[in-house]
Amino acid sequence: MKIFKSKKQNKTKTGYLVYKRLLSYVRPYKSWFFFSIIGFLIYAATQPLFAAILKHIIDSLQSGSREDVGLMPLLFIGLILLRGTGSYLGNYFIAKVSTSIVHALRCEIFNHYTGLPTNYFDSNNSGYMMSRITHNVGEVTQATTDSVQIVIKEGLTALGLVLYLFYMNWLLTLAFLSVTPFIVWLVKYVSKRLRSLSKDIQNSIGNLTHITSELVSGHRIVRSYGGEEYEKNRFKDSSQFHRRQSLKLAATSALHGPLLQLIISIALAGLMYLSLTLMQEATAGEFVAFLTAAFLLPRPIRQLSDANSKIQKGVVAAESLFAILDEPVENDSGEYEPKNCRGRIEFKNVRFKYQGAESEALKGISFTVEPGQTVALVGASGGGKSTLINLLPRFYEYSSGQILLDGVDITAYKLENLRRQIAVVTQQITLFNDTVANNIAYGALQGVSLESVEQAAKDAYAMKFIQKMPKGLQTEIGENGVKLSGGQKQRLALARALLKNAPVLILDEATSALDTESERYIQKALQNILTNRTTIVVAHRLSTIENADVILVMDNGQIVEQGSHKELLAKNGHYARLYDMQFNGETNMAV
Repeated sequence: MKIFKSKKQNKTKTGYLVYKRLLSYVRPYKSWFFFSIIGFLIYAATQPLFAAILKHIIDSLQSGSREDVGLMPLLFIGLILLRGTGSYLGNYFIAKVSTSIVHALRCEIFNHYTGLPTNYFDSNNSGYMMSRITHNVGEVTQATTDSVQIVIKEGLTALGLVLYLFYMNWLLTLAFLSVTPFIVWLVKYVSKRLRSLSKDIQNSIGNLTHITSELVSGHRIVRSYGGEEYEKNRFKDSSQFHRRQSLKLAATSALHGPLLQLIISIALAGLMYLSLTLMQEATAGEFVAFLTAAFLLPRPIRQLSDANSKIQKGVVAAESLFAILDEPVENDSGEYEPKNCRGRIEFKNVRFKYQGAESEALKGISFTVEPGQTVALVGASGGGKSTLINLLPRFYEYSSGQILLDGVDITAYKLENLRRQIAVVTQQITLFNDTVANNIAYGALQGVSLESVEQAAKDAYAMKFIQKMPKGLQTEIGENGVKLSGGQKQRLALARALLKNAPVLILDEATSALDTESERYIQKALQNILTNRTTIVVAHRLSTIENADVILVMDNGQIVEQGSHKELLAKNGHYARLYDMQFNGETNMAV
């Protein structure tokens, strides 16, 4: 017989498992955690001792025996010092644990980002990805710092007071604790609502980050097309939603406190009445000590309740972080690691479909590139050219067929090794907020000599404008090279690819943003540089690939023609029509 669990039970179980997993990060720091518990135990033990001192003072006054009453102030000061020492030790060591956990978690998520497949980045909002590693990790900090600190500190205090109450009068203590089921119900209800609201708030933070990121990166387009009001309204609506959810969360937390206090106050009133009725044989000191301990209980209970709010927000944040960590990284099961490939590339009936797409982007692609050859891919936009070149470095995994590099399936290569064999210059240039030199010698290229960097820049005809910069190669270029022109960015990207000196070079519209003079220089440089490299060029400007060994004409995910420039013109087919359109278009523009 099947047993069906309610959604509520599953959510509770999920929240427990998430927090359990979060606390598993404590293991490397268990010695610090142990010292923090010792500190909080010292702190908690002082609470019932205050009630015990009060009992002793009152009983001594009542009996007329005041021999050791003079020692009580000293004992009181000693307890304050002990309480302070315990509190410091507990807070300090738990802070060491929690900050280390947050650091480890943040680095683990970032490191995991570097290994996620391209499909994941295509499918997920960049704003949400950024907010998870900033805002959500901050929420986890609350769950692992303040809340754990309060749970241990106030939990031990509450336990100590309850044990003292049991020691004084177990029957009255049981009567007082009869309100526990009501407190548990209230906490569970509030926890459920807090989790739901926290998830909405975290999503809205991601949306706010995304909108802001789009404005910052696309501010020129926003201004050019008068999109300021649209962006303002979009941000305002998102911020308004965040405000409403935050108010709901604040209202829930604010109402939770008074309701909890009301329940505890009713219990304390009942306890007071029962104490006056049933503790008739107790001394005045015992009566006052018992009620003092009881009246000290609401504070740690209220603090535990507040900690629960932070824990619920932390659980939701941790759940989103663990969802990232549970995402599978790129498949890297290959073990083949050659030092340098010759550069022979072979596609055998390769098919590929983007995730969620209805039709295939590539439909049975087959061709061979010999070492040192230059192959050009041409055709209308959407024909599959960029998709094809993205399969070679395994940014995407093809559906069927084979791609061979030097006769070995690319899936047999270790990913790092495969990508070391390929240099890529894409149409969308990515530069970093660093120096010109560090942008050319990026990643695995770090550590090469400055002379090598300078030579790569010369080969890419970039040194002319680099020398005019304030600090030359050491000039900071701003976020994504904001201080550079499109042509300058592309020449730096080409210099980076040349410095890599890989046997396979992929140029995806790599000269599209260059002016005519720069393009002419780079074409001359490429004639020399590409001699010993296998090169795949994606080009719309057909004049730039007339000297290619083979030209592949692509349309609707298929190769419809292939041959040299002269051969394809002689066929008077797809290529000839494309060439004629461009040539006539340029002639008309010149006229």
